[in-house]
Amino acid sequence: MAYKISDECIACGTCIDECPVDAISEGDIYVIDPDLCTDCGSCAEVCPVEAISPAE
Repeated sequence: MAYKISDECIACGTCIDECPVDAISEGDIYVIDPDLCTDCGSCAEVCPVEAISPAE
């Protein structure tokens, strides 16, 4: 199950460097490609505003 980024995202860029498969795209609110996400959780661990969580 892929992770998702909520509207709480502040587009700080911290998560992009943590993703081992480059599944995160930049934007006003960053987006995780569910087809690339390996569910490792590295991005969620470093998000300063806790905007990243497992998708339901």
